[in-house]
Amino acid sequence: MTPDEVADVFGTMASAGVVALVALPVLYVVSRSSSTALRVGLRGSGPALAGAIALVATAGSLWFSKGAHFPPCELCWYQRIAMYPLAVILPIGAWRADATVRSYGLALAGAGIAVSVWHNVIETFPSLDAGACDPTNPCTLRWVAGLGFWTIPRMAFVAFSLIIVILVLDSPEDSPESERP
Repeated sequence: MTPDEVADVFGTMASAGVVALVALPVLYVVSRSSSTALRVGLRGSGPALAGAIALVATAGSLWFSKGAHFPPCELCWYQRIAMYPLAVILPIGAWRADATVRSYGLALAGAGIAVSVWHNVIETFPSLDAGACDPTNPCTLRWVAGLGFWTIPRMAFVAFSLIIVILVLDSPEDSPESERP
């Protein structure tokens, strides 16, 4: 597959992610007073779902750098520093049923989304870049635009956002342990 075709696949997933980012909180608030399928389905599975998103994001990141040979810019490296550990600690935390993994996941995803926001700002408005990035591989360079819109930093933003929303919605007070007398 070409980089543009892969970007379209990941762009489609990012589009679905945006729909989930809107739908999940709305459905969660609506279901707050009842034991609906969303609340029961999400209960305790947040780290596993967030880990799956981190694994897909990591695979995409590695494909773009190793498969398409796009060198990551400096801000992409910082986002990878936040995303790659999530692909390891969230699935392990889910497997071990470790409720504390949420706090680690939220800290890493929070750092990643902060970098991602800035990356998206300077990618959209290159004049705001103060020249801190490597001039031979600037952070403002758009390697692909999946579905005509989804650049790599935009897809990363959606992935970090989904991880945060899922981990927040699957909060410890919703875990099965909190229902025990």
